[in-house]
Amino acid sequence: MVQYSERELEVVGEHISTTSFGSFVFKTPKYNTPITPKENVALCVKRETPYWFPSTMDFCNLESRTNIDHVARAEVMDMGPPYKDEEKGGKDLFGIPWVYVPTAGGSMVQPGNPTLLDANDWPEIIHFPDIDALDWEECKKLNSCLNESTRSFHVTFQNGIFERLISFMDFEGAAMAIIDEEQQDAVHALFDKLADMYISMIDHYLEFLKLDGVVFHDDWGSQRAPFFSLDVCMEMVAPYLKKVADHCHARGLWFQQHCCGKNELLVPAMIYAGVDMWQPQVMNDVVMLREKYGDKIMFSMAPPSTPREATDAEIEAAADAFVSRYAADFREKPFLVGSFFADPRFTKAIYKYSRLALS
Repeated sequence: MVQYSERELEVVGEHISTTSFGSFVFKTPKYNTPITPKENVALCVKRETPYWFPSTMDFCNLESRTNIDHVARAEVMDMGPPYKDEEKGGKDLFGIPWVYVPTAGGSMVQPGNPTLLDANDWPEIIHFPDIDALDWEECKKLNSCLNESTRSFHVTFQNGIFERLISFMDFEGAAMAIIDEEQQDAVHALFDKLADMYISMIDHYLEFLKLDGVVFHDDWGSQRAPFFSLDVCMEMVAPYLKKVADHCHARGLWFQQHCCGKNELLVPAMIYAGVDMWQPQVMNDVVMLREKYGDKIMFSMAPPSTPREATDAEIEAAADAFVSRYAADFREKPFLVGSFFADPRFTKAIYKYSRLALS
């Protein structure tokens, strides 16, 4: 491995980025690293020795307007023109209307009038979209430039397996359907067809995008506990998540689940499904999770909290201590440094000290 040099922290350009929340673009500097962030993330996924601790800023995310779920959810992140607030929301892939809530910065299905009351009725009521008929040519024209990204490039899907059921039935109906013996067979059939739909969309993206991975949104919990037990998750949800993840792996892609909530108890289901990465929210004990499961799945870990007025020396000391704590077994239990709102000085310091520790 190339030994660390201070020249690696020289800015040599700017990473290509899509729009983000609020229709702004993150300006992410490109440093003079010996390998690309894309290559470094790949080493972590394969449990080979990386050059540095990767961060969440080492990824390039695409949420294309071609998948109108993203328009409905007010979360389009691509290379097209930003959406105005009045353009956000509307019908998703299944014709379910979403209402944009400016104060929340997102959309929701208007509750109280579910499209589906009984899961057994879905073949007559739920109309699957024609994935081939989506404007993939527009997506190619807008976003093929992202193939030049030197960060780990992925496409994101909103409305995963369980979230999609919620959009059809409202939360109460969805939570009941997956445990009601009289509805479970119908839910299995619906989830299986949903998995096939996502697989088809992934294959369409791969016709013109050089993807490294897929991020799949499917929230499984609240702030205090999961929505369902591990047994229910393993029986009703995980097999179809696994079907999508297995396809990604067969196509050479890593698979990350975006899963809000206190879902520590459901990590075995993620591992069974073949999830490569999960970025837990702060109510989860990530240190415990890494210790217990870190050799099977990558988590994200928040950087040490440092005050705005911290000196450069204090930042350096915090980063050095953070790296020293985890460097010894980082190859076997790699993780992502959650640097979304981190002090940029800390991001650079983590890079420096992890390079020194791993080289």
